[in-house]
Amino acid sequence: MAITDWPADDRPREKLLQRGAAALSDAELVAIFLRTGVTGKSAVDLARDMLRQFGSLTALCSADQAAFCKIHGLGQAKFVQLQAVLEMAQRALGETLKQGVALNSLKSVRDFLWLRLHGQLREVFVAVFVDAQNRVLAVEDLFAGTLTHTSVYPREVVKRALHHNAAGVIFAHNHPSGVAEPSRADELLTANLKRALALVEVSVLDHFVVDADSTLSFVERGLL
Repeated sequence: MAITDWPADDRPREKLLQRGAAALSDAELVAIFLRTGVTGKSAVDLARDMLRQFGSLTALCSADQAAFCKIHGLGQAKFVQLQAVLEMAQRALGETLKQGVALNSLKSVRDFLWLRLHGQLREVFVAVFVDAQNRVLAVEDLFAGTLTHTSVYPREVVKRALHHNAAGVIFAHNHPSGVAEPSRADELLTANLKRALALVEVSVLDHFVVDADSTLSFVERGLL
């Protein structure tokens, strides 16, 4: 049955307008993005197939072009649209952070860093520099490495913190080849950075580890 034949309250677009986007399922949100289905499948049916194939909404959003375009009914145009949506979300969250009101919300920081790092094919080390009121001064990709390793130099991190006159910093890096579980090397690096920055009175507020599906906080884990 075509979506246009559904009761009005069950149609994804009408449901969103009446109850808000949070009321929709993952499949319904993807269906709105798709706009149309394929022969024999509504947009919602196609969206459900996509979510089953990739395993989750996060995995779908992280899919590369080849994997995305293998699905019948999709193509380069839809892939480009999805990348544009994700980039807009990242920039919108980034703008919110720079307004100085979002660092009170761990979820906002987590969402921003996940959007920034989850699709990277190599390890990237990011620093979010903040002032004494936790307002964002700058977000910088400080170091980039290989699939499994990034060299981070505390001296350079201290220089960037001083350049921005930062009072605090939040670190994040991704694990392209594994889960968001900190290694012993990650813990030692964070401890070294904390000691180096303490010498110039800059606090390390958190360190996030990002993978394709999740983001781990050192503070929540009790590692900082």
